[in-house]
Amino acid sequence: MDIEDWKSQIKRGTLEFCILLMIRQRPSYGYEIISTLEKYPIVAAKENTIYPLLRRLLKEGYISSSWQESVEGLPPRKYYSMTDAGLAYLSAMSVEWEHLLHAIHELRGE
Repeated sequence: MDIEDWKSQIKRGTLEFCILLMIRQRPSYGYEIISTLEKYPIVAAKENTIYPLLRRLLKEGYISSSWQESVEGLPPRKYYSMTDAGLAYLSAMSVEWEHLLHAIHELRGE
């Protein structure tokens, strides 16, 4: 395994967490999520990864969606928002994330 493979594994394990963190801050639409993630190459992902993940989060009840008309005559956008179940899931994920960070810091001798 090379570093790119390892980075891919990290991305797979954290992308859902990152997306939920973003949606918790404010409702977002797909392209906006993709654009924001591009600022962070370690979690940047393409449409063919993000949209299926959003559909799964919708199906599992962690997020909801609604269509909103956009300004300037652009087509309507599908905005994703957190549900109560999503907030609870994100809270549990955050606890586990902190446990992971704590373990890594200790293993690094920090």
